[in-house]
Amino acid sequence: SQKMLKPLALLPDSDPAQQRVIELGAGTGAFTRALVDHGVHRANLLVVERDSALHGLLRQRFPELQIIQADACALRTAAQTSGYLADGPADAVISGLGLLSMPRATQRSILSEAFSVLRPGGCFVQFTYGHASPVSRALREELGLHVHRSGLAWRNAPPASVFVYQRAFTAAHTSEPPGATQ
Repeated sequence: SQKMLKPLALLPDSDPAQQRVIELGAGTGAFTRALVDHGVHRANLLVVERDSALHGLLRQRFPELQIIQADACALRTAAQTSGYLADGPADAVISGLGLLSMPRATQRSILSEAFSVLRPGGCFVQFTYGHASPVSRALREELGLHVHRSGLAWRNAPPASVFVYQRAFTAAHTSEPPGATQ
């Protein structure tokens, strides 16, 4: 789990207590525990789980955290409704979702929703059991994303890769109209 958190050190505010993080697909809470142990403040962490049984388990294990039952394909609405975005956008979205096995349309929806709640320069961190990025080059180009592998967790069975996605800063993906000057 610590390899998953390595990209958080690259954020401009590398003090974990100040970082705003959304976790998608929290499951039984392995990454949730790692985030808390890493020092992410409970008020800055939003845990999202779609499955009702896992959501209940997470609420029992982490009663001090904000844990919501929602679909990652509707993340912005869920984060707004929960009040999380009232304090500003997230610095990072950490995902344990099985993107590798999802159709491109679902991947597009999840990534679009994730980047809609991230601050400029924020990152989407994906933990996956594949050696290549679970998001195709075509979809990354369509969404204006850059990717790099942040690590390989050999102790996992099977070994897992950590990929970090960030928005490419181009005219097509900013709020500034083309030709605007600062």
